Amino acid sequence: MPTRAVKHLVPQKGTTLSVLGDRYVFKLTGADTGGAYSLFEFMIPPGHGSPPHVHHREEEGFHITEGELTFYIGHERTRVVAGPGDYINAPRDLPHFFRNEGIVPTRGAIIIAPAGLENFFAAFGTPLPTPDSDPVPPTAEQIAKLNEIAPQYGLEILGPPPWVEG
Repeated sequence: MPTRAVKHLVPQKGTTLSVLGDRYVFKLTGADTGGAYSLFEFMIPPGHGSPPHVHHREEEGFHITEGELTFYIGHERTRVVAGPGDYINAPRDLPHFFRNEGIVPTRGAIIIAPAGLENFFAAFGTPLPTPDSDPVPPTAEQIAKLNEIAPQYGLEILGPPPWVEG
């Protein structure tokens, strides 16, 4: 079991990945928390977001600090718009997806419990040199890898984002 200790999280530090055109900065991983949870910051540009999906292993919580992020929750796709200061909990086994439908980047933090989803992102994301680097557009290869490995991480991808043609 990894050694657990207090970790001081400073701005502009952390492993940074571009994932489907969004930017994620991993502040704490399962290695830091004994597998209890992971914590990462995000920046989602306007028009970007996740495909519809279901987590079968973990709870996912979003805290919005800048901009707005629109969530579509459940099979009915109930629309919830979250702004600065809002927190959205996405329980395991509940279909959901999100999109920045605004005109400015959305920023915030995500906590995942238990940890492990950070390994999924690392398996197909594109490493970025710094936490303020611009994300890169997703490639067909990245999307194919996401779909191929998702089941290994207890994820069910329900299809492409509704705003993407194809």
